[in-house]
Amino acid sequence: MSKQTPISIMVIDDHPLFRKGLADLIGMDPGLHLVAEASSGEEGLSRAQELKPELILLDLNMKGMDGLETLKALKQTDLESYVVMLTVSDNESDVTAALRLGADGYLLKDMEPESVLEHIQIAASGRLAITDSLTELLARALREDARPRTPGEAGLTRREEEILDLIATGMSNKQIARELDIAEGTIKVHVKHLLKKLNLRTRLEAAVWCTKNSPGG
Repeated sequence: MSKQTPISIMVIDDHPLFRKGLADLIGMDPGLHLVAEASSGEEGLSRAQELKPELILLDLNMKGMDGLETLKALKQTDLESYVVMLTVSDNESDVTAALRLGADGYLLKDMEPESVLEHIQIAASGRLAITDSLTELLARALREDARPRTPGEAGLTRREEEILDLIATGMSNKQIARELDIAEGTIKVHVKHLLKKLNLRTRLEAAVWCTKNSPGG
């Protein structure tokens, strides 16, 4: 059996002590490999384009180019890296702003170390990684927006409903394509359409919407 290649990770955070602790934590998991650290958004953007890590852990509150600006810049490149916010802020506006800019997850720095590693693995597999305590906050933020309450109200097709349900289980486009025996490119088109119909911007919002608007949810 061939040995699996470790997941390449880059950390962007302006606190040296936290970077050191996170580096030590990542080093404890043989399935993870820290390829770079950056102390600013500008440096992180440059190193990310150079090294193309599979996963980027990004702080929110940084001097100069802050986390949201860095996230937006990263998402405008051709990088395929997953970008997960790792921050102390559980402010609703910060969480929703990050997710609407395309963050692939949102984790809090006060999580247990084992939980951080677990969520890193979740994010690296293409699934949605979010600190459990923030789920209700997200649901509340979504409820405050004018959005359809049911798939029928949104005008989703049967196929779009099927894909939405799979997104809610945490599946990536590639996994959904394999599950439904459809080309990944076709899944991407369906996801784009269903997000537009639901007036949502990200897969994470779609997953939360599905959970809260499903029968018994």
